[in-house]
Amino acid sequence: MIPLKDDIPARRFPAINAALIAVNCAAFLLEAGQGAGLQQFIVRHGVVPARLLADGAAGWPTILTSMFLHGGWAHLLGNMLYLFIFGDNVEDAMGHLRYLLFYLVCGGAAAWAHVLSGPASTVPTVGASGAIAGVLGAYLVQFPRAGVLTLIPLGFFFRVVRIPALVVLGFWIVLQLVLGVASLPTAHGAQGGTAWFAHIGGFFAGLVLVKIAVRRPRTAARPAP
Repeated sequence: MIPLKDDIPARRFPAINAALIAVNCAAFLLEAGQGAGLQQFIVRHGVVPARLLADGAAGWPTILTSMFLHGGWAHLLGNMLYLFIFGDNVEDAMGHLRYLLFYLVCGGAAAWAHVLSGPASTVPTVGASGAIAGVLGAYLVQFPRAGVLTLIPLGFFFRVVRIPALVVLGFWIVLQLVLGVASLPTAHGAQGGTAWFAHIGGFFAGLVLVKIAVRRPRTAARPAP
């Protein structure tokens, strides 16, 4: 299922969400300019579980830098689509500064969930997915009945339907859990591909922290026509 838009309009311009999207895109352009040094750049600024645990606090800055780097155009665009659709309402509920702090804390929780799922891994991990997963968790708590216009592939055909957020995001987290368990590292600690446990950690961090971060329940929210 690919979400296209939700039916709850934001009450004010989501300045932080827009800034996060802009920074992620700018960071990707910086990556694209690395040329032959791209892999070294990713290793230096991505989260490498074994290195992070060995370096201690000295390696923590990579938790932040890794949140704004991506592994390709598809990785970037997919993440930014989810952030664009769901982030504005979460920022609306929290306020600008609380939303920024919430986003970064969820990203940090996601990084540590990934590290602990494969502490011996030497594969660098990058992406905003973990932080955005936290946003999805918060959205699910705040707006479970919101309608999400969703593209569903059916073989060679596609169908666009409106589905409750509870179903869309519930399906998403169940899929992450299934794929996460299936991708558990081997006895040698090797781990690559998608960081499923970063998604899981970020999502559950969002579920827990949303109650602290939201200033007041949103009331009288009406779907857009």
